[in-house]
Amino acid sequence: MQKIHAAITAVGGYVPEYVLTNHELETMVETNDEWITSRTGIKERRILKGAGLATSDMAVPAVNDLLQKRGITAEEIDLIIFCTVTPDMTFPATANILADKVGAKNAWGFDLSAACSGFVFGLTTAAQFIESGMHKKVLLVAGDKMSAIVDYQDRKNCIIFGDGCGAVLLEPNTDGFGVIDSVLKSDGSGKNLLHMKAGGSLKPASHESVDAREHFIFQEGQSVFKFAVTNMADVAAEVMDRNGLTSNDIAWLVPHQANKRIIDATANRCGVSSDKVMINIDRFGNTTNGTIPLCLWEWEKRLKKGDNLILAAFGGGFTWGSIYLKWAY
Repeated sequence: MQKIHAAITAVGGYVPEYVLTNHELETMVETNDEWITSRTGIKERRILKGAGLATSDMAVPAVNDLLQKRGITAEEIDLIIFCTVTPDMTFPATANILADKVGAKNAWGFDLSAACSGFVFGLTTAAQFIESGMHKKVLLVAGDKMSAIVDYQDRKNCIIFGDGCGAVLLEPNTDGFGVIDSVLKSDGSGKNLLHMKAGGSLKPASHESVDAREHFIFQEGQSVFKFAVTNMADVAAEVMDRNGLTSNDIAWLVPHQANKRIIDATANRCGVSSDKVMINIDRFGNTTNGTIPLCLWEWEKRLKKGDNLILAAFGGGFTWGSIYLKWAY
């Protein structure tokens, strides 16, 4: 019996129209374009503007884009997994809200929270439902409205994040294409270095927590950078070594878009040249869960059937992981 792999058969994406440039940020906080670019590689990021708009509103056009490309309807979807740290609400799950908005009447779903590693964790999770034979069409959506939890008085963090959403469709494949292997890791001892201080059951919302601006991202930048540089690079190298892959075998490295220096360190550790690294952080910033699928969306026409891809991410918590994926179309 041939082994079933979970193959990506379609990709969709969406970024808001509004562009927040480094020069505009100069009018909001004490910073400048040179300082931001040299430290992060970011020149601009997209922001979702408009009353009553949430993360699911970016997912709808991304999913519709995917469905149109694949030539299927939303009613054919079996399962929706939504990777996000900015859900529309604490509950119900944004996956369920999205299902209603796109008409996925036959799908069940849930949200997955693993910070910036969400897409990698979600892809591995989604693959299990395909490989087991339980489902034929699994929709994996990953995105965030980071502007909702960014403090635009915090000059260290407000420069980093943007809004955006990507989606992939997973289907069974018996020709050796799809998710081949993954290495996933987490370490909760890093929770105090990158988190949101209030809003959970540990510290529910109060006048005091709002006044103290504790419902925004908190990050100890230098510590997070050191962990990310080491762990994201190591786990990408590990999944390559485990599968006997050299840099010559890799068509594309698809790294989480957190910081250009972290991306470069991962590429160097894997021995992958810069022309084989997907980078859009300069235009979109860090969209958290959305970065990797947005890269796949932008590079889709350049991908060839059989291409070996290494996906790698690092996120708050800490979470990190890497996937070896063989492109299916």
